[in-house]
Amino acid sequence: MAKKVLIVTGDAVEALEIYYPYYRCLEEGYEAVIASPTKKTLHTVCHDFEPHMETFTEKPAYRIESHLSFEEVKPEEYDGLIIPGGRAPEYIRMNEHLKPILEHFFKAGKPVASICHGSQVLALVKEHIKGKEMTAYQACRPDVEACGAIYQTNTLHVHDNLVSAHAWPDLPGFMREFFKLLNR
Repeated sequence: MAKKVLIVTGDAVEALEIYYPYYRCLEEGYEAVIASPTKKTLHTVCHDFEPHMETFTEKPAYRIESHLSFEEVKPEEYDGLIIPGGRAPEYIRMNEHLKPILEHFFKAGKPVASICHGSQVLALVKEHIKGKEMTAYQACRPDVEACGAIYQTNTLHVHDNLVSAHAWPDLPGFMREFFKLLNR
């Protein structure tokens, strides 16, 4: 039976950070399921770095369907969890059904992968990341540290069952390390 990977996100997810993991999971033969606050067509965004800007830019990107709402998720049916970045994390963490999903993965010791601003979602389960080493987009460092995690400046980091990365340029290593944990 194929392993199942849950991807939690919402509107304004960074396009590469949802599409790359989703298709890589399918390519590896896993069932990949996208969950969002409500089951809907999600609008992704493209974040990029431009030399004249001190922060990233954001432009509208592609659309992708979520398969179910957070309320419909049965986390025990999944073998791993991916949390993409973009602006989606800042608002999906407000959904009352997301925290129990996250808690399940940490309590069960299943692989969790968080990239870029996905670290903002982990604030819901700070008791599970306290003392863990992790990385995230550098602007998220205060959030990571406020949760009691130990921020790492390297762009890719693995600590126990948690894979973390800075941003979309780190996706190849991010997925490689996630798959290593998933296939243990």
